[in-house]
Amino acid sequence: MKKLLKKITIVAERVLHEELLELLKRHHVTGWTVQSVTGEGSSGINASDWEGSVQIYTLVSAKVADDIMEEVAAKYFENWSVVVYSQDVEVMRPKKYGSSD
Repeated sequence: MKKLLKKITIVAERVLHEELLELLKRHHVTGWTVQSVTGEGSSGINASDWEGSVQIYTLVSAKVADDIMEEVAAKYFENWSVVVYSQDVEVMRPKKYGSSD
């Protein structure tokens, strides 16, 4: 059986790594994947110009996704290089994600 969830992706300066994981924990997220990434965005600053960046992925309900994205925007957009976006995904094993469907 499949379940529709949101995949949240956060790309941020490496210095925010632990703080962002704490944010996820506050929203009762129990699993995520973190990768070191490089790239360049609209600011023209390459990620290697600061201490690098991380990309954090997690799968959550639509409500939790909205809450996480709002908090990330409110706390980090003004002063940090951070991008957050969501995608609809279908997952197998719905019980793993808090559903009895």
